[in-house]
Amino acid sequence: MTGWTTKDIPYQAGRLALVTGTGGLGYETALALATAGADVVLAGRNETKGAESVGKIKAAHPNAKITFEKLDLANLADIATFSARFAAAHPSLDLLINNAGVMTPPKRQETSDGFELQFGTNHLGHFALTAHLLPLLRRGSRPRVVNVSSLAHRRAKMNFDDLQSAKSYSPSFAYGQSKLANLLFTFELQRRSDAAGWGLMSNAAHPGIARTELIANGPGAESFMARVFNLLVKPWASQSAADGALPTLFAATSPHAVGGGYYGPDRLFELKGAPKPARIANAAKDFAAAARLWKVSEDLTGVTFSA
Repeated sequence: MTGWTTKDIPYQAGRLALVTGTGGLGYETALALATAGADVVLAGRNETKGAESVGKIKAAHPNAKITFEKLDLANLADIATFSARFAAAHPSLDLLINNAGVMTPPKRQETSDGFELQFGTNHLGHFALTAHLLPLLRRGSRPRVVNVSSLAHRRAKMNFDDLQSAKSYSPSFAYGQSKLANLLFTFELQRRSDAAGWGLMSNAAHPGIARTELIANGPGAESFMARVFNLLVKPWASQSAADGALPTLFAATSPHAVGGGYYGPDRLFELKGAPKPARIANAAKDFAAAARLWKVSEDLTGVTFSA
């Protein structure tokens, strides 16, 4: 695993990959997979940005098999519509990368369905998408689901009494909770797949500190966290979006990745570097919390994992 790069990605011809998020890590992930021969669908809510990303990838690799599909992960009805459209066009799915995210809006915002924006998009949106696409994944070849988490999960906890931050909102707490939820979902999905024979590999990754637009152009761009990142952290501890995508790509393609694995950079306390197994906070290893989150997520989204 030492020094793992995109050159180590196995040939992906014949595999269909769905990547959420059209910029930053999503773009770099889609680029690497398409370059390796995969048929890639890049999904996001911004059609202009999506078209630009697909155009850039095709300009760099004219033979790349990549398309854009509109998907708003903050809208459950749109997720259901997208999934039905995707299933009508594709009989199976080999790789689902739940990458898109929202980070630290300074004021509490809600999704179309009334969920706190970060929890609703980062976790519930991807939970619903994965559930809708489970039948296609089960028909895929060596199917994998990769959830992109964050170092922020380490200082987080699940506040089941106020999951939507309706009583009290902290941008960083809500973000950390959504990223902890990503890991709890990852590990519970692997356990349920093993128990039910779904045949999935469910794992997760984090990018360390990557220079993406998530903070710089997001709703929390003027926040204290954004200012600290740009002035103090970015100059010495961050890496490019392409390098930040490596742990995700390792989780998605490497024969050495395992179900229930979690991968991140290997240097500077996992801030940057090549992929390696990442440290998992104790809160993410809580089986009872994972099962409770699963049930709550089903109730909130109205979806179930029926194969």
